[in-house]
Amino acid sequence: MNSQLRHVARTFLTGLLAALPLLATVLVVGWVLRLLWAWLGPESFIGSVLAAIGLGLTGSHYVGYVIGVLLVLLSIFALGMLVEARLERGLARLVNTLINRIPLVRNVYEMARKFVDLLSQRETDGLKSMSPVWCHFGGPGGVAVLGLLSTPQPIVLNGQPFHAVLVPTAPVPVGGGLLYVPQHWVTPADVGMDGLTSIYVSMGVTSGQHLKVQVPKQ
Repeated sequence: MNSQLRHVARTFLTGLLAALPLLATVLVVGWVLRLLWAWLGPESFIGSVLAAIGLGLTGSHYVGYVIGVLLVLLSIFALGMLVEARLERGLARLVNTLINRIPLVRNVYEMARKFVDLLSQRETDGLKSMSPVWCHFGGPGGVAVLGLLSTPQPIVLNGQPFHAVLVPTAPVPVGGGLLYVPQHWVTPADVGMDGLTSIYVSMGVTSGQHLKVQVPKQ
């Protein structure tokens, strides 16, 4: 009887382990969709703006929202056509000129633009120096955090060398915190930009695909 129960438990555990990757993927995708719905849904601030765009064509808030979304998607598609035709440079210069005239907005815009350029791996001089690193809080062997080294040259704080490291947020790695970490706490991370982005977007689920996994001893 005990052997039968162990067999059933072992079979159930095997099925559970096989289902975990799919379950984790569903949970992550569901979480991201709920987050996007909260930010972009009809009841959100952006959703109300989109609905207002389409309200001129219909009296329904939700229909107006759908029309607004379609108009935004068409605008993005048109921008993509401009980029492919290499006609966006003049438009980009115009937008940059206008935004750079607004003191606070220009700082936020420049930071977001540089981070998006980094994630798209554009080879610009200002971004070549940024690379994935491990921050070992408390020193080597301590808590490890995956981040981006802003520049290989350290700065001196209180007579000690520190590195500026950007630690993204999960699962939307377009934000984060800028930390000044002691130089001996920082070591290179051989994951690449694709790996770093994948790990943060998946909230660590894809860590095994980009990092060395220790197999438990039998």
